[in-house]
Amino acid sequence: MSRYIFVNLKRFDISPSHAGVNRLAPIHMWAPTIVSSLEQGLAQVTALPKDMVFSVFFPEAHLLGASQAKNVGAPFQVEIGCQSVHTQDTMAGGNFGAFTTSLPANAAVELGCSWTLIGHSEQRAKLAGMYQLADCDGRPAIHQILNQQVQQALQAGLKVLYCIGEKADEVNKTEEVLTEQLQQGLKDVDPSRIVLAYEPIWAIGPGKTPPSAEKIREIAILVKKLYKAPLVYGGGLKKENAASIGAIQELDGGLIALTRFSGEIGFYPEEYLEIVRTYLEGVNSI
Repeated sequence: MSRYIFVNLKRFDISPSHAGVNRLAPIHMWAPTIVSSLEQGLAQVTALPKDMVFSVFFPEAHLLGASQAKNVGAPFQVEIGCQSVHTQDTMAGGNFGAFTTSLPANAAVELGCSWTLIGHSEQRAKLAGMYQLADCDGRPAIHQILNQQVQQALQAGLKVLYCIGEKADEVNKTEEVLTEQLQQGLKDVDPSRIVLAYEPIWAIGPGKTPPSAEKIREIAILVKKLYKAPLVYGGGLKKENAASIGAIQELDGGLIALTRFSGEIGFYPEEYLEIVRTYLEGVNSI
């Protein structure tokens, strides 16, 4: 059984001089620095399972630099992912690229991606906000949009990390919400090319209480009954919870964002490697 460690780097490329958290490298060297550091670091981690998958989702501007920084001889290569794709794509005899502001899946592939992130809570919130401006319930349309993105990604040969999760006002109907997100968002989708991420949106953010390991396990059992695909914890894999997440047999990995949450907050490769080590301690405790 493969295990997955994903990273969503959101827009952590912006420097502190512009209110961001990138203290790693100048912006043009940010992605290559991360990829090289992770691959070199993973080579030093002992007893990594050979089928373990490491993927990082970068903003579009950094995809080419990230791909070019990969070391083909590294024992564990970082697989490059994008942060969603467009609902349409180029095709012979059809649209040849009139997609201003959008990232077609074929472009993502040519930029070196093998993964895409779809349905992240921030993407869902952005789409919901647009429908709120029109004073309408956009949930059916959002499911359809995400499904189209998944279909385009798979058609282009990408693998998909598909996020699901309930908001604070939905915690009393978790099963209903997750069922709807899975059945509609992944309608007619082959599960063999999907990995799911569970985001407890109500528990994400400063000062919020994360769900217990037992609660996460209950959700994992539910999700795997609803959809037969690997599942990772998307509520923030970090040093503090990595061992407990790794020890949940029904989970297959986790999704990291920040690695440091106080002081000079941000994503730091050396702290990522500590999270991986701690996660494996949990896995090995099962």
